[in-house]
Amino acid sequence: MEKIKKLKQLIIKEQLDGYIIPKNNEFFNEYVSPREDRLKYISNFSGSYGFALILKDKNYLFVDGRYTLQATNQSGKFFKIITFPKNMPKDISINKNLLIGFDPKFFTKKVLNTFFPFKKFKLKPLHYNLIDKIWVRKVKKNYKKFYCLPKVSVGESYKSKIDKIVSQIKKRKADFQFITACENNAWLLNIRGGDTQYAPIPHCHILINKNKKIKFFCDLKKIGSALKKNFNRVEFIDLSLLSSFISEIVGKKFIIDSNTCSIFYENLISNNNVILNFHDPIYQYKAIKNNIEIRNIQKAHICDGVALTKYLFWVKKNFNKKKITEISGSEKLYRFRKQDESFKFSSFPTISGSGPNGAIIHYKATKKTNRTLKTGDIYLVDSGGQYEFGTTDVTRTISLRNSNKRIKNIFTRILQGHIAVASFKLKKNSSGSKIDYSARKFLKKVGLDYSHGTGHGVGYFLNVHEGPHAIAKNNSVQFQDGMVVSNEPGYYEKDRFGIRIENLIYVKNFKNKKFFENFTLAPIDKDLIDKSLLSKNEINWLNNYHKRVFNNLKYKMNKIEIIELKKACSAI
Repeated sequence: MEKIKKLKQLIIKEQLDGYIIPKNNEFFNEYVSPREDRLKYISNFSGSYGFALILKDKNYLFVDGRYTLQATNQSGKFFKIITFPKNMPKDISINKNLLIGFDPKFFTKKVLNTFFPFKKFKLKPLHYNLIDKIWVRKVKKNYKKFYCLPKVSVGESYKSKIDKIVSQIKKRKADFQFITACENNAWLLNIRGGDTQYAPIPHCHILINKNKKIKFFCDLKKIGSALKKNFNRVEFIDLSLLSSFISEIVGKKFIIDSNTCSIFYENLISNNNVILNFHDPIYQYKAIKNNIEIRNIQKAHICDGVALTKYLFWVKKNFNKKKITEISGSEKLYRFRKQDESFKFSSFPTISGSGPNGAIIHYKATKKTNRTLKTGDIYLVDSGGQYEFGTTDVTRTISLRNSNKRIKNIFTRILQGHIAVASFKLKKNSSGSKIDYSARKFLKKVGLDYSHGTGHGVGYFLNVHEGPHAIAKNNSVQFQDGMVVSNEPGYYEKDRFGIRIENLIYVKNFKNKKFFENFTLAPIDKDLIDKSLLSKNEINWLNNYHKRVFNNLKYKMNKIEIIELKKACSAI
């Protein structure tokens, strides 16, 4: 590949042994624009997370278990694919003390310490990006204005949120907090922007001191006079001045975000100041949705449930009458969502996979891979929307007249795991690691498992993937009232099929008892269920869930759709 050859020439010129290319941009967003996707440029890998290590004689692509198949298909010709955390860069058979270059604005110290321990590698920050030296492209400037959320969608004023943060700054005896996560700044000031494709993110950094003075760094062309009027004590400064501004601060104590503060800014701060070992408290605050946010998210899920359910009915009715492909299907689903005025845009790229493509966990159909939906397949569609205001994420796997008993058995075991999570008895110290076991136990009885977490946190009209909580083997964050999380066990068999059932749920407190309540409203395909495997409680759960789906969606269906909905939601 010519571009890899050019990169290796630069590596030699810089007297390096290798160079690291991450997926993220300097704002550490999950989704980057095509013009910023340096990892895809060099490797052809289009997944949302991973990094490449290019050495003089070898090329490595590191991904997690969600992307092993996809990375192999897209990049296996030129890269050795390595799945972490099972294998890490330190495990590959290369000489010790290799000098590896990297762009310090694209990596945090936390990431570098995890993947490139200093005993095995010597790391050298470069003042320019090597990919940008070989990748010639026009970069269009985005000047979409930032905006304030309307009061009806905000359960807490920005002044109240600032008070919380300043209280933490004082409590920790710090002078400043440097907030680098764009979504955390959006939460803090109740603002949104248009800087990413799938989330209303404003690209910005905030420096707040213990006296409540806020320096807001961004592209000033995105700040209108209407937005400025909403904020006193906030000074808007061009992002290009941030480095020099930080350099002038001396002898102060800083709190930074280890997840999104680049090593470039961390070094700049630590040159003249002390960095305190504390996490950004906004992650925890943001994870707990207030009552107004919960009500708005519920409204969003009714709109979303209507669109998805109509789409699933349309697929079942038409797949054997007309040509429906993975791509045309996802486009049809988008049009169903777009019929609702409160829908803004998709919350992530739709995963529309039939047959063997369903086994690729984060599959993205292309012209080359696009399959036609056909009799005998099962079809997995994982999609979501950004609504005014709420973020959705839902997966349904449906039968296209599939009669395979083993697939039914596996689907039912996944459903049992899904029900086990939804019915989990939450205690004061319940964390994702404990809940994750419940989701897998029915599959494990027959020696099966899946290589992703069972659930991720979700933002409020923000990122579809947000922490700090998750339903995962190693997550110890305790679930609190108002936390939203996905519930998505699955199973994937290479070159054959994939199954996943996903709802969004949240922690509800009623009469001092905590439990999960469903947000998502869409039928679960009964054609794939083996009722004989289900207990009485599981059958009751499914029947009650479908009753709730019917009662919430029937008002937005026409006469024919109501008949279909009644059938899809009837008791088993």
